Amino acid sequence: MNCSVAQCLEVVGEWWSMLIIRDAFLGVTRFEDFHERLGISRNVLNQRLGSLVDAGVLERVAYCEHPPRYDYRLTDKGKDLWPVMTAMRQWGDRWAAPDGPPLQVMHKACGHVAEIVPTCSECGQGVTGRDVRAVAGPGAVGEQVVLSRNTSA
Repeated sequence: MNCSVAQCLEVVGEWWSMLIIRDAFLGVTRFEDFHERLGISRNVLNQRLGSLVDAGVLERVAYCEHPPRYDYRLTDKGKDLWPVMTAMRQWGDRWAAPDGPPLQVMHKACGHVAEIVPTCSECGQGVTGRDVRAVAGPGAVGEQVVLSRNTSA
C-alpha cells in the first residue's frame, strides 16, 4: 500500500512494539528491564526487539561479552517516533485516564509540564486536522486519489 501511515504501522503498529519504544524513550535499554517492566514473555520480547532492530528503530550495542549481553538503543529513526508516542500519550491522557495522566513531560528549558502541540514548520502557527488539506506528494503513484475536502472534522 502506497501510504506512509500504513508503512509506519507495518514497523511499529503491533501493541508490544510501541510499549517497547515507549520504555526506550524512558531510558530502558536492557532485555531484562524490558521484560520486568512490560511483563511480556521472553520469546515475544526477543521477537519484537529483533523486528525493531531489523527495521532500524533500535540498535543492539554489546555491553558484555561473556555471556553476550546487549543494550537496545533508539536510533535516529526510532527517535523520530517521539511525536507519535507523544500524540498517543496525550490522547490516552485525555480519553483513557479518568484519574489524570500517569506520566507528564516537563520542558527542561522552562521547568513546566508541557502539552506538545503541532505547529506549521513554515509559519509557526498551531495546526489541527481542520487547518490542513491533503495534496498528492512526490511519492504518489499513478492516479492516487487525494480527497479534495477535509474529512477530519
